[in-house]
Amino acid sequence: MQELYNQTSASATRSAEVSKVLRNTYMLLAITMAVSAVCAALSIAIGLGRGTALMMSLGALALVWFVLPRTANSSSGLWVVFGFVALLGASLGPTLSYYLQMPNGSTVVMQALGGTALVFFGLSGYVLTTGKDFTFMGGFLFIGLIVAIVAMLALFGLSFFGIQVSGAHLAISAVIVLLMSGFILYDTSRIITGGETNYILATVALYLNIYNLFTSLLHLIGALGGDD
Repeated sequence: MQELYNQTSASATRSAEVSKVLRNTYMLLAITMAVSAVCAALSIAIGLGRGTALMMSLGALALVWFVLPRTANSSSGLWVVFGFVALLGASLGPTLSYYLQMPNGSTVVMQALGGTALVFFGLSGYVLTTGKDFTFMGGFLFIGLIVAIVAMLALFGLSFFGIQVSGAHLAISAVIVLLMSGFILYDTSRIITGGETNYILATVALYLNIYNLFTSLLHLIGALGGDD
C-alpha cells in the first residue's frame, strides 16, 4: 500500500509540474508574440532596411545560442528572451513591408497569420488533448532541418554566381512548413512528457516554430498568389 501511495504521489507531483511548465510556457509565449508584433510594426513604420534586419537576426541568434543557455535557469533568461523576440520581430519589418506593398498584400499577410495560428493551435491542441508522444520524431526532424539549411546555403551560393533554380525556394519553404509542423508536435510532447522542464527554453522552441512557420507560409502564399 505504501508503494502504491508513493507512486500515486509521485504521479500527482509530476502532473502538477507539467501543468506549471505548460501554463508558464503559453503565458510567456503569448507575451513574446505581442512583443514581436509591436517591434515588427515599429520596424515597418520607420522603414528598417534589409541590412539592418539581417544584423538584428544574427544578433537574435547569438542571444539564443550563446547567452540563453547560461541564463535560462534564472530571471535574467526572461530579459534575454524578450531581447531575442524583439530583434526577430523587428527583423521581419522589411519582409512584411515587401508583401504589404503588393496589390493584395494585406490579404497575403493575414492568410499567413491565420494559417500559422490554425496549424499551431490545431497541432498543439491535438497533443494536449490526446496525450500522444511525438518525441520519437526528434531525430528525423533535426536531420530534415539540417538538410533544409544546407539546401538554402547551396541556393544562396548559386545565386551569388547568378544561377537561379526555378521553384527551389518554394520547395524549401514547403519543406520548412512541414518541419515546423512536426517540431510543434515534438516540442509540445516534450513538455507534457517531462522532457522539457524549463519554460523559458520551451517558449523559445515554440516561438521559433511559429516564426519559421509564418515566414515560410508568407512566402508560399505570396508566390502562389502570383505576386512573388
